[in-house]
Amino acid sequence: MRGQKRERILRVLLSEDNLSKNEISKRTKCSRQWVILFLRELEKKKLVKNTKVINKRRLLKYWLKIHKKPKKYREYMVKEPLKLLKKTSLNYVLTTYQAENLIQKYLFPTRTDIYIKKEDKEKWHKLMVKNGLYGKGNVRIIIDEDAMYEKRKIKNLFIVSLPQLIIDLFNEGGPAEEAAEMLLRKL
Repeated sequence: MRGQKRERILRVLLSEDNLSKNEISKRTKCSRQWVILFLRELEKKKLVKNTKVINKRRLLKYWLKIHKKPKKYREYMVKEPLKLLKKTSLNYVLTTYQAENLIQKYLFPTRTDIYIKKEDKEKWHKLMVKNGLYGKGNVRIIIDEDAMYEKRKIKNLFIVSLPQLIIDLFNEGGPAEEAAEMLLRKL
């Protein structure tokens, strides 16, 4: 849980400017005391001053160090997954290759990764099986609703925030790291 709280705070700090400690506490669903303690830790590392981010690049690198890759996900083989996502009313956000391709078109979108809410897991499974096959494939569903913070819509598709996308691309490695570096310059 501690890691999740820290990641939620980092996600908010990198997505928003000039928030009070109370506002950060509300948005992250963490106690004000927890926010204050973590901000002090970040201040000692000279990453923030009060609630203001001093160096976004270094703060993102810090997040990358403490970030845990998702261990649980489901994979499916679905024909034209983006068309399916445009039609669904289920809550999701795209990340990695497809999200990067919508923003800067550097990577070939070899896989479609989406974050979903835990309570929607079975609805997504039924939708994917109805429209494709279950098992190793071109669609990966990851349960993490925190990653939906500051989602945005591009071309009728929901994508993660820029800081979240950068973290996810760095975790992919290889060419995705290059794309993450390019996005980092835009942050």
